Amino acid sequence: MSYSVQNIRNVCLLGHGGNGKTALAESLLYMTGALDRMGKAVDGNTVCDYDPEETKRQISITTAVAPLEYKGCKINILDTPGSPGFAGEVVAALRAADAAIIVCSAKDGISVGLEKAWKYCEERNMPRFIYISKTDEDNSDYNETFNALRERYGNKIAPVVVPIWDDSKKVTGLIDVLNKRAYEMQNLKRVEIEVPADKESVIEEFNDALKESVAETSEELMDKFFMEEPFTPEELIQGLKDGLKQRSITPVFAGSALAGYGSKRVMEYIVKFCPNPLEGLAMQTEEGELALDPAGSPMAFVYNTMADQYGKNSYFKVISGEITEGMAVVNARTGGAEKLSNIFFAKGKNQTKTAKIACGDIGVFTKLASVRTGDTLGLAGKVATVKPMTYDTPCYRMAIYAKNKGQEDKIAAGLTKLNEEDASFTFGADPETKEMIIAGVCDIHLSVIIAKLLSKYKVEAELRAAKIAYRETIKKKVEIHGRHKKQSGGHGQFGDVHIRFQPQSETEDMIFVDETVGGCVPKNFIPSVEKGLRNCVGKGVLAGYPVVFL
Repeated sequence: MSYSVQNIRNVCLLGHGGNGKTALAESLLYMTGALDRMGKAVDGNTVCDYDPEETKRQISITTAVAPLEYKGCKINILDTPGSPGFAGEVVAALRAADAAIIVCSAKDGISVGLEKAWKYCEERNMPRFIYISKTDEDNSDYNETFNALRERYGNKIAPVVVPIWDDSKKVTGLIDVLNKRAYEMQNLKRVEIEVPADKESVIEEFNDALKESVAETSEELMDKFFMEEPFTPEELIQGLKDGLKQRSITPVFAGSALAGYGSKRVMEYIVKFCPNPLEGLAMQTEEGELALDPAGSPMAFVYNTMADQYGKNSYFKVISGEITEGMAVVNARTGGAEKLSNIFFAKGKNQTKTAKIACGDIGVFTKLASVRTGDTLGLAGKVATVKPMTYDTPCYRMAIYAKNKGQEDKIAAGLTKLNEEDASFTFGADPETKEMIIAGVCDIHLSVIIAKLLSKYKVEAELRAAKIAYRETIKKKVEIHGRHKKQSGGHGQFGDVHIRFQPQSETEDMIFVDETVGGCVPKNFIPSVEKGLRNCVGKGVLAGYPVVFL
């Protein structure tokens, strides 16, 4: 089914590993009937964690797409990994999303993953929600987590759904702060109930906090707030919309994905408040900003790449016009022609073939061997070059060796293909140590790459500590005098050389200074002296390492 751009929402789930992003995606899919039963990460049967390594490690490694339909809108959920080792996947998902839901746990409060997710959203000026998960689990504390968020990020933190708990702090339901209604879950179905009398003060407290956040979206509402005049429901709704668009409000939900608490309210707010692709962030091209245009020339941006046993899957977002099966396009990076004969919608590992994909929607190309992450595809003469993703410089370096001799070339070929999926790691031969060096974000990042080499390309490799390319230098100024005499008939050879060596801090390279005067040494000899010195500093006298800062 094709949706108009106004009825599409692209939302990525961000946050620390283990905080419940995949469980939330699973809950949203189940609540809308896209699944007939909910899977669990520990059981290895969730929609979004389908890679064998994800199942084995019980963590998300790649960004998965999970589309669902709610109230006439298509919501593309992009479930990203929470481990810092796979930050490249987060960078890719942010290029396809128009809004974000940052998931944090009521058991752990503000985590490093939440802070990094907030930073990513700030850098892209992306509207965001916060979902406080696991509110029904032991040792959880919603109030402490909410207060920590307000202390860190101020009044922009606006509560819209809060839990109801009994005297033992067990969650029994949820309060819709905006509409002042209460709900409880019965067999994973939301049922409205009367607001408990002892929770009236809770509603008023959080409703006041919501008004305080909304008041900061306009001077008119700020005046009403200080005059203690009540806000109308329409004013609250419009204030939330404006605040989310201006990034001055971050609505906060509470829930439990496994129990179904809060999942429907999340979808309702996504549909009602999240920007559609036309209202989202423009693509940055070499020529400037490129706004989405449903009536424009067909164009797609490839934001992620994954390979399986059948070939390469290129995940893309349509940024202009619509993409249809059989279309002939040009790759803006290579200038090469491509024919789009295989177009799919993805839901986890499952793919549904389609004839077209509308502007703003997300799909998959298959078997486009020359296409890689960051490429833009469009009609010849009408395709723009969208700026590719940039990644942090990988700083965890290890040497990679083949377990079986003779497979070094296979390792290099496998890493080349894996690098098409994950451009956040680098590899190459070190000319000094003669080792193949691979650099990633952390140890788990590299261990997953080693595992994929075996599972996908049947190459056994191992990581070792990389040899250190040491350097030598001198500690003080010294002067050397040398004399060359050689008599073999005729005029013979004679040379008297004075060289001063001293440490410097300007550059690692040797600085050569000629201090001869009066033509005492012919100028054509000077370059040879410099060349001889540069050859010598390549191998120091202590251990044979290059000499620097000389």
